[in-house]
Amino acid sequence: MHLAYPAVLAVLLFSVGVYGVLARRNVVLVLMSVELMLNAVNLNLVAFDVWLRDTLHAGQALTLFTITVAAAEIGLGLAIVLLVYRTRRTAAVDLVTALGDRHEADVPADAAEEKEQAAA
Repeated sequence: MHLAYPAVLAVLLFSVGVYGVLARRNVVLVLMSVELMLNAVNLNLVAFDVWLRDTLHAGQALTLFTITVAAAEIGLGLAIVLLVYRTRRTAAVDLVTALGDRHEADVPADAAEEKEQAAA
């Protein structure tokens, strides 16, 4: 097996993942792009394991570890995305600046005026 084929495919997958992380504004698409990058790394690990004819199959073992880490990352990432969406009503990366409570600067102008009128 030529090592060039899986290596080129992994480079293409990783490049698409980097583009997705840098260009997308939706958090779910950013998480999918990170998964694509991890899959490119997994492809490289398995390809080099086969190419080197490793008797311990360390590349495959590391791939299983990477898949486990990726599953945990997606679980936690989606939980954080759902929590942010519930509080901020948006899943855009640019609009989410902090994970803390809402500050008065984050409240829209109409809501601030209503709050002032209710206090008077």
